[in-house]
This record gives sequence, structure tokens and C-alpha cells, in this order.
Amino acid sequence: MAERGRPRGFDRDLALRQAMLTFWEHGYESTSMADLTAAMGIASASIYACFGSKEHLFREAVELYGATQGAEPLRCLEASATAREGIARALRVNAERFADPATPPGCMVVLSALTGTTANAGLRDFLAERRALVPWSFRRRLERGIEEGDVTPGTDIDAVAAFYATVLQGMAVQSRDGAGRAHLETIIDCALAAWTTLTSPRTASPATAPQE
Repeated sequence: MAERGRPRGFDRDLALRQAMLTFWEHGYESTSMADLTAAMGIASASIYACFGSKEHLFREAVELYGATQGAEPLRCLEASATAREGIARALRVNAERFADPATPPGCMVVLSALTGTTANAGLRDFLAERRALVPWSFRRRLERGIEEGDVTPGTDIDAVAAFYATVLQGMAVQSRDGAGRAHLETIIDCALAAWTTLTSPRTASPATAPQE
């Protein structure tokens, strides 16, 4: 059925992508409606009519980021023959994207984190949930690695997943501070050098280990 009323008069998908890039560059709280109208090429009234609010627009922009920028690293993670290869490829694809001059540096979900008033608590939780998908995805791939025999049984997969997720988030911050692709690749090489140690089973925790 045809949409009633006046035609929208702009490309919604293109406008949403421009909003995504603006939020990615400046973060949610530092992005004003004036910034959005300039980037999207439409009036604020049209933004409200189409997207409902700045918050709803931001949520859609984050979903678009996940479906575009976030899709390839996850595909590499799942498609690789081993867990180590999958995590390595996911990190390297992200490094390539973080350093891409065609888009803002770093990761939108990490760098647009909210630090202001409690009025934005819902968005803080939303972003935290999105960031939590990375260690969850790494952990799931490590579980599969144990099942398929390329990760040692007894590995603390929660710790390993958290470590590589932290490396990824740190790379995003480094990228925003000016680190180039080569520097990010060096960070990845160092992180992967720890793989054997990280995936060695631990027979005792620090709290229960015998004292010398």
C-alpha cells in the first residue's frame, strides 16, 4: 500500500549513514542537532518526523554500524578454521577499519560511550550491551575451539575472551589518538604472542595456589 501524505523528499538510508558517521566522530553527547542537520542535509523537523528523536536516531545509527562495520570481523571469527585464527582475523579486520581514512578512526560503539548525566542511563546500558557482544562472541568461538580440538580443555575461556576484547577496545582508543595501521598490527602481534600461555589450563587460581 502506498505511503500516505507528502513524500519524504530525502534518502533515509543515506541520511542515517551520515548520522552514523557524525555520532561516530563526535559521540552522542557532543553531537548537536545542528551537527546532524548539517551532516544529513535535512531540517530538524524532518529528523524528528522520520526518526522520532535524537536518541532513537542514535540507536538506529549504532544498529547500522553493527550491520556494516561490525559484520565482517564477526564473519571472519566464525569462518576461520581455528579459534586463534578467528580471533586474529577479527582483530586485523578491525585494525584495517579503524585506520580507514574514509571513516572516523576507531570504533563507534567504544568511542561514543556516554559519560554525562543519568538522563542517558538507558543509552549507556544500550552501548554496554553492544560492547559485551565482543567478549561473548570470542567466548563462543573458544568454546567451539575446545569442541573441535584446537583449544586446550580447561582453558579459562572467559579470561581469554575478556583479554582479546580489551585489546580490541584499546586499539580503538589508540586509533582515535592517531595510531596508524602498522602500530595497531604490532599490538595484535603482541597479543597473539600470548595465546599459548593464555590457553594453558590453570590447575589453581592465585587465591588457592600453594605458597612457596
